[in-house]
Amino acid sequence: MPHVRISEALRALVFEPDPNEELRQVLDRYYAPDYTHRSDGKTLSREEFGGMVARVRSQVTNGAGTVLDELRDGSTYAERHVFHITLENGSTQSREIAIFGTFAEDGRFQHLSETGFDIDADETH
Repeated sequence: MPHVRISEALRALVFEPDPNEELRQVLDRYYAPDYTHRSDGKTLSREEFGGMVARVRSQVTNGAGTVLDELRDGSTYAERHVFHITLENGSTQSREIAIFGTFAEDGRFQHLSETGFDIDADETH
């Protein structure tokens, strides 16, 4: 199975979710059953990550991401992207995110660690 890309996962999870597809189906496509996600010093299980995604998904009305760098070496993955989102309250957020992680044997994400910072909406890298 080919490896997944974070840009594809973000599009399906948050930016352009298919209203006919359950969140669990999207998680199954991109994330291994034992997936863990580390952000802001806290590690989430796949179930906790799914809950976080559901909360974010319910607040985002529009969004897009641009991949700046992406690297794979065997089961190791690194990626840097910028995203811009509009929330249901009308506010906007732009962040640059760096992700480091590993793939499971089946090509889905097994673990991702992320860190990021807010940027001006016009800044891309």
